[in-house]
Amino acid sequence: MNIVVGVTGGIAAYKTVHLVRLLTKAGHEVTVVPTEDALRFVGTPTWEALSRHPVTTSVHDDVARVRHVALGQNADLVIVAPATANTIAKITAGIADDLLGTTLLATEAPVVLAPAMHAEMWRNAATQANIATLASRGVHLVGPADGELAGGDSGPGRMSEPEVIVEAALALLAPRDLAGLRVAISAGGTREPIDPVRFLGNRSSGRQGIALAAEAAARGADVTVVAANVSADVLAEARHPSVRVVSVGTAAELSTAMKDASASADLVIMAAAVADYRPASVSDQKLTKEQGLLTHLELVENEDVVGALAALRADGHAPEGQTIVAFAAETSEDADERLDRARRKRERKGVDLLAVNLANAEHGFEKRDNAVEIVGGGGAVVASASGSKREVAGAILDAVRRMR
Repeated sequence: MNIVVGVTGGIAAYKTVHLVRLLTKAGHEVTVVPTEDALRFVGTPTWEALSRHPVTTSVHDDVARVRHVALGQNADLVIVAPATANTIAKITAGIADDLLGTTLLATEAPVVLAPAMHAEMWRNAATQANIATLASRGVHLVGPADGELAGGDSGPGRMSEPEVIVEAALALLAPRDLAGLRVAISAGGTREPIDPVRFLGNRSSGRQGIALAAEAAARGADVTVVAANVSADVLAEARHPSVRVVSVGTAAELSTAMKDASASADLVIMAAAVADYRPASVSDQKLTKEQGLLTHLELVENEDVVGALAALRADGHAPEGQTIVAFAAETSEDADERLDRARRKRERKGVDLLAVNLANAEHGFEKRDNAVEIVGGGGAVVASASGSKREVAGAILDAVRRMR
């Protein structure tokens, strides 16, 4: 894919270095188009070394190839990061006094802006009017985030992280191969209360389930996410008009919500880490060591949620042709052992696909990366994937699409 990355004159340009690296590592052809001011923050040699393409700011270079127009014409995607208040104003007005300006006017590709500026500049009426105008023209915005800014200030105006920008930008070019499908996805980890201050839980952040929701929505699906104790910043990664979020806490709450959502879903994905057990009784007062009440905890087994969903489908309480995908987190480094366990679990649960993911120091819970093998009918490994959780989500949905 041919991607143009515009860089403007803000301190956040240092983060764009990583953004360019992410895109090139993913195999994309990247051309960096900085403004003159941007080169005060990160120089030409850095951009050329990372992109492996010559870098210029002038419309007068490579005139024979009409580069000031060709870059925009040949682009599949244009990302401007950081997009300063000045640049946003110039884009809105259609000013093309440098190579970035002419590229933006000449392109018919999706354009993504990652704003970065001080909070006062972001809140200014002129900036907000410009943003509204650009949005009405189909320009896509990622951020800004709320956080620490240059000079010690804090507030809205911080450029989103490179990983977030890349995922949102590439999602614009995702195939619409799930259009019309209704998808129910569980995400996060359940918490089973012991007393008002303690619970039995797990380390799931919900990132894989949320990545699945974001990818499914980008590919045209109507998505319901049942989110168990997922933080607001993780949930934000699935912000989309076609994504509805139902927040739950316990395994019982998740079960109820997933049964409701799956009753009309064409695809059900159980990505949440659901507690196998819960305390037999919950104290309404904090248990103390002095009382000696913490030395023994009686547990009872929770419902097998994905098994129950498969049973409902088997009994005809689901749309015809419903697909169910389950997850299994394993810690064994032995791939054969992981797959043997996954095959048995898929059969036992009665699901169509089972994604077995390796949970270790690099992958799985609380990590941005994941690695999965997807087991289908007859125990065959129908796909495998590793990388960011958004990349893994894409591979899982590809496997679903092929099977359906």
